[in-house]
Amino acid sequence: MDLGSHSTLHQHLQQTRIPFESQDKASVPDSGPEMAKPQVAVAPVVVSKLSVKAPEFYPSGYNMNFTQNFVDSAYEDGYDGYLTLAEYVQDFLNQLTEQPGCFETEIEQFAESLNGWVTTDEALQELVELIYQQATSVPNFSYMGARLCNYLSHHLTISPQSGNFRQLLLQRCRTEFENRDEAAKGDEDTRKQFHAFVLFLAELYLNLEIKGTKGQATRAEILQEGLRELLNALFSNPVDSNLICAVKLLKLTGSVLEDAWKEKGKNDMNEVIQRIENVVLDANCSRDVKRMLLKLVELRSSNWGRVLGTSSHTEATPENDPNYFMNEPTFYTSDGIPFTAADPDYQEKYQELLEREDFCPDNEENGTDLPGADYLYFDDIDDEMDPEIEEAYEKFCLESEHERKE
Repeated sequence: MDLGSHSTLHQHLQQTRIPFESQDKASVPDSGPEMAKPQVAVAPVVVSKLSVKAPEFYPSGYNMNFTQNFVDSAYEDGYDGYLTLAEYVQDFLNQLTEQPGCFETEIEQFAESLNGWVTTDEALQELVELIYQQATSVPNFSYMGARLCNYLSHHLTISPQSGNFRQLLLQRCRTEFENRDEAAKGDEDTRKQFHAFVLFLAELYLNLEIKGTKGQATRAEILQEGLRELLNALFSNPVDSNLICAVKLLKLTGSVLEDAWKEKGKNDMNEVIQRIENVVLDANCSRDVKRMLLKLVELRSSNWGRVLGTSSHTEATPENDPNYFMNEPTFYTSDGIPFTAADPDYQEKYQELLEREDFCPDNEENGTDLPGADYLYFDDIDDEMDPEIEEAYEKFCLESEHERKE
């Protein structure tokens, strides 16, 4: 290579030199004075914008803001090294949502922490609101939320003048309850939020225990009355979603409500069932919803699917136990008619069965040792084959033997 071409190449390399920042990475040591090796540019690394913290990876209702400032805010303004009260409570609620089984193992420590943290009216109000929002906005959390409310109502020590935990919770529910008629007539989103409140109130009625005057556990009377009014609101606006919510409510609490009303001598459940039947006849709801309502009426007619306890085995008699003959064997008469010990003619039929067995003693299961003289049918059996059948059988044997040899 002559000097002219070398100079031209050198100028070209100078013009195409990569930026200074990447020279240390891309430059290659000079191999000699004759000719410098061309420098190779490295393609920039493409960094993905995807994140494991993307909203799509979190369950519905999960508070993603909880962990964003964990490192910066820990030990700054919490109790005993925790975050703020709202973040601590929300974290526990999210944990219960994802892992309901941890309730039994974590609830005691959670309540102890709250007793050291919730020391003002404002903090207690904030706690009630957090639990209420979780129970009415996150699907399937209403039952767990009701259990949590019941535990805290018995284990939180703070009891300010504005009311204890249970009283503030019921006040919060009353705020939503007073808007029941407007909510039942509202748009789809409004009704959806209202239905979540209805089912949470039903779970509270079943799970929130209140100590009676004699120390016994009772249910909140005000919740029983509230559920009756909520049913009225739902049936007064018989669109499909309202009716489905009413069905869920009655499946959940129907048996308990009816027992409570009967103890007071009320026929409220009969009125509810009558209203359901009127809706089925008159309302313009879908066929599937009407079928659900009829199934509910059928469920109530079977005592809500409950089986009453029977007498013990030593005391059970046909008179006091309707299932007395349930496990008795079934026999058959000579005409093939089944009968059991519950049959009025049982003794007579059973005696006839014994006589028939005496008439045919010790018959083997495989059909041997059958009596001959007394059973004309067996005497008429001919051991010889019909000629046509015999010919067909011989043909079959020959063909099978031929196929086997081939």
